[in-house]
Amino acid sequence: MTRIEKVLYTAKTHTVGGRDGASRSSDGRLDVKLSPPGSAAAGTNPEQLFAAGWSACFIGAIGIAAKKRQMALPAGLAVDAEVDLGSTDGAYFLQVRLNVSLPGIDRELARELVNEAHQTCPYSKATRGNINVELNVA
Repeated sequence: MTRIEKVLYTAKTHTVGGRDGASRSSDGRLDVKLSPPGSAAAGTNPEQLFAAGWSACFIGAIGIAAKKRQMALPAGLAVDAEVDLGSTDGAYFLQVRLNVSLPGIDRELARELVNEAHQTCPYSKATRGNINVELNVA
């Protein structure tokens, strides 16, 4: 396990009620109602929040990989994250597909950028070896 030498940022949230509750960040910038996946109730669910966080972080990691190559990223860069909540033998698990669009970038170079981003993105590191992750380049 890697130990952090210097903390750059700490996100703090207060959550009540679990999947039928609410979550608010300490600075008030995040204030969401929570609801179970597939529910008609108002609010989002933890899987959607995880998908949004990972895809945003992954775009940042692609940017770092591109900067190393002294190249600009296309304005249309996007990551569509799909987070599945499922079960096996009565236990709950997640699996993820990161569908990356790098329009105008050679497919081989795009694949290199995505693979490098997957090595540096903190979300990718946190889940490595724990859940199935599929990387797709469009």
